[in-house]
Amino acid sequence: MTDRPARPPHAPERGNRRGPIDDRKVAIALSHDIGSDQAPTVVAKGYGAVAEQILRLAFDNDVKVRTDPDLAQILEVVEVDCEIPVQAFAAVAEILTYVYRMNGTLPAGGRTGAGDTGGAS
Repeated sequence: MTDRPARPPHAPERGNRRGPIDDRKVAIALSHDIGSDQAPTVVAKGYGAVAEQILRLAFDNDVKVRTDPDLAQILEVVEVDCEIPVQAFAAVAEILTYVYRMNGTLPAGGRTGAGDTGGAS
């Protein structure tokens, strides 16, 4: 037995900022121009059925998809048509480097643009 008060079954655990309704699927689409000095931007985002539609469009158009709950939590507060926050630069640069390599479109020198640290190996 502990001295802590019981947590209601619907309450999020300590340190978890997401509540039960936020456990649904989230999809966030980013856009970035190769070689641009501009940070990538959020071009679409949605939850539940809208997230499923975003993912279906991505799969149908051979757009690379990555599951990253930590990055999604950072990006879900960004409004559509806004640049990603600085906290997301390293993770997004790693993803873009991978995507550009897979597509054969990685710019000379291996740099993807703003926030890039030279790419991941």
